[in-house]
Amino acid sequence: MLALGKLLELTLAGREPAEKTQLTVEGVRMRWLSEGALEVRPPEARDNGLDLLLSAGIHGNETAPIELLDRLLHDIARGDLKPRARILFLFGNPEAIRKGERFVEQDVNRLFNGRHEQTSGSEAIRACELERLAASFFSLPGRQRLHYDLHTAIRGSKIEQFALYPWKEGRQHSRRELARLRAAGMEAVLLQNKPSIVFSSYTYDKLDAEAFTLELGKARPFGQNDGVNVSLLETRLKQIIEGNEPDLAAEGLDGLQLFSVAREIIKHSDAFRLNLPADIENFSELDVGYVLAEDLANTRWVIEEQGARIIFPNPKVKNGLRAGILIVPATDENLA
Repeated sequence: MLALGKLLELTLAGREPAEKTQLTVEGVRMRWLSEGALEVRPPEARDNGLDLLLSAGIHGNETAPIELLDRLLHDIARGDLKPRARILFLFGNPEAIRKGERFVEQDVNRLFNGRHEQTSGSEAIRACELERLAASFFSLPGRQRLHYDLHTAIRGSKIEQFALYPWKEGRQHSRRELARLRAAGMEAVLLQNKPSIVFSSYTYDKLDAEAFTLELGKARPFGQNDGVNVSLLETRLKQIIEGNEPDLAAEGLDGLQLFSVAREIIKHSDAFRLNLPADIENFSELDVGYVLAEDLANTRWVIEEQGARIIFPNPKVKNGLRAGILIVPATDENLA
């Protein structure tokens, strides 16, 4: 196997490869760009016009997606997986991955779309570098652009595998892409309706990629991910990479649950209180009239929406950041 196929090993060791570019026996070019960043380019005659960005480890303790990308890279380096797409593999926060922590000083996935310019430190610099790498990768005209940012959650979930689909003014969500997500094992998709500061929102909004944050289960340490079943996603990614994906027009959306954002719960001060059990699961339903959260100046978030559910509740975020998302069921009426 080519040494560059061991990108994770290099990243964990904090080493640069001796050779920055290598070719497989199939003529696939692997090029190391910077720490945790590797570009894969098929021979020109096999290139099908897709640019695929696969990122994981934006949160360093979310290891199942990191291991998934590692397996794909090993297969490419051995010649077992023969790409027809250009691919950029990114391990988002190498320092946090090495420490086995979600982040070191700042949550990298809250530092995109200009947010890194408002702060400092190594993770702000890394978010800027990730934007630069993505922008350079997606700079070739006339090509399809797809980004999957792979995560696992810090808590359990009543719907274990789901996706977040970013929003941009004047752009419709794609039925075709939702069918692809369903085939990849996603049980639900949250259709967002406002700008965001996460990585997939940056590539969707600024780089015109079809982009998604994928939540694949619960975060566990390296080597302990038997409970995170990514087999459907892994199969679909191999099909996308090799250009032999089944016809998406025949896939349909049957069984895929759609949700939209009703409100975001913003923590304004240290007095903020989220009135939920610490171990509550994502997609837990909340009754109308329930006082979800309280803050300074008698600020209260009271449930008014029928069928409301909570995802990503986290009262420990910094002031000014989102401490949870209130979602409600959605329909497929406005899909392109």
